[in-house]
Amino acid sequence: MPPPRPQPLTAMVSLTLATGVFLAWIGLHVFSVWFLDAPARPWLAAACLIGLTWLSVGLFIVAHDAMHGAVAPGRPALNAAIGGLALTLYAGFSWRRMIVKHMSHHRHPGTDDDPDFGHGRRGVVAWYVDFVRTYFGWREFFVLGTAVILYALILGPRWPYVAFWAVPSILASMQLFVFGTWLPHREDGEAFPDRHNARSTPLAVPLSLLTCFHFGGFHHEHHLHPSVPWWALPRARRAEP
Repeated sequence: MPPPRPQPLTAMVSLTLATGVFLAWIGLHVFSVWFLDAPARPWLAAACLIGLTWLSVGLFIVAHDAMHGAVAPGRPALNAAIGGLALTLYAGFSWRRMIVKHMSHHRHPGTDDDPDFGHGRRGVVAWYVDFVRTYFGWREFFVLGTAVILYALILGPRWPYVAFWAVPSILASMQLFVFGTWLPHREDGEAFPDRHNARSTPLAVPLSLLTCFHFGGFHHEHHLHPSVPWWALPRARRAEP
């Protein structure tokens, strides 16, 4: 089944939403790290952590769409620039390393060459640890370490506020793993619908957006139509017979 026909404004919508995620993350990050008095306003601090976690998920999803050329269709250099920026803001990840691994996931779903598949692991914790090891290497360690040192030197006694970057990134990795990898690809005794070895999690559209920008609730649709951007995945399902 071919994917839904792209609309003339698809690229504009994807670029606008990606820009919105970037600006929202940067704005909330700057406010939380540089201006928020967390001890005096704990409820606001908690809200900022929740917001930054969700926006960090959004950064990764923007990068993911860019890997499939869905942010700026037909413009690979622009997709790479946007995706690289999103991964850098998220946790200093390497664009090249990430896209190579992710394309292997799509080319070899559910096989030994799939870096994201469970391969018989039942425990979600063990799978998550392997998931992190797959994507987090020395480059990421040095990038994040350098950023923490610079923040500490600049902020002085306020340096623990770097947690408003580190904690949301860690929580977002868990959220992405649970809703974008473990639930769609776990082997639970129920057969997968096809060779993609992926299933969509039965979530209402608003909850699908809040959990993983539709990559949990519409994960099978993504594997069927990887060039469809995250915001159009519900429409892709409606287009199926």
